[in-house]
Amino acid sequence: MSLKNRVFLKHMSRGQWFIVAGGTAVIILIGVLSWYGYTRFAILSKRIARLDTKIDERLASITELLQNNLAEATTSFGNALNQETKNIQVQLGGVKNQVGSITDTVTDLQKLSKIDPELLAKYSKIFFLSDTYAPARLVEIPLAYKYSEKAQLQIIPEVLHYVQKMLDQAKIDGIALYVESAYRSFATQQALKGQYTVIYGAGTANQFSADQGYSEHQLGTTVDLITTGLDGKLAGFETTSAYAWVIANAYRYGFVISYPKDNSYYIFEPWHWRFVGVKLATDLNNSNTYFYTMDQRTIDTYLISLFD
Repeated sequence: MSLKNRVFLKHMSRGQWFIVAGGTAVIILIGVLSWYGYTRFAILSKRIARLDTKIDERLASITELLQNNLAEATTSFGNALNQETKNIQVQLGGVKNQVGSITDTVTDLQKLSKIDPELLAKYSKIFFLSDTYAPARLVEIPLAYKYSEKAQLQIIPEVLHYVQKMLDQAKIDGIALYVESAYRSFATQQALKGQYTVIYGAGTANQFSADQGYSEHQLGTTVDLITTGLDGKLAGFETTSAYAWVIANAYRYGFVISYPKDNSYYIFEPWHWRFVGVKLATDLNNSNTYFYTMDQRTIDTYLISLFD
């Protein structure tokens, strides 16, 4: 220590010494505290850094776990949803089929309600049409399709279309084919049968003419066909090319021969053709079956397709 300092210290009072010593202690304490604070801060910073690292790692682990669980849950939910969707689709499909079936049934019933069930019933000594029966509607057969210009020939409108198509095609094929007779009322058939009975006798008349109420002509779906070269007569029709054409093609237009050879009702009538619908006529043709040999219940199943 320099002389100057020793002199200064020598002349300092006790109070002054305390001040100096206290200041020094404070400085030392501040230094110690600063060092401690810095050291403690450094330690805490490292701990915080380690905690941050652990937190990040833990968060990453939790995030990965959650993502895996979410993926599994999503897959599981998706599978369940897909299965449930399929189940619902199957159920909806079943309901749709049921509704479609019901709708088809209702449509079929509505369709059947508009078709006269008598049109496919067997008559000809089996079923009877009363004197009050007549088709709901009748239309005149156009002149071009009639053999006689003066004849008043009527038929139900649904069948007229098929008659015209058949005769038009015959004409295209070079066949002269016309309608000689069509609808007959109960009274007309009664008068006609009476005339035949007078001329030929009851026994003979019963072989080729139906009693009133048993004639297919009363339905308005049956026609007698004729061709040229027979002097306006039906007899001999089976020997003509017109008959051969009708035998080969009539079913395509819904017509069948009512009384073929060796039938048990009337004599062979090659000119007498009844409309039964294209489907039934085609099935009869393909199976070489006769209309009157079929069971009535089987015939009735074709009623819905009569005019298809």
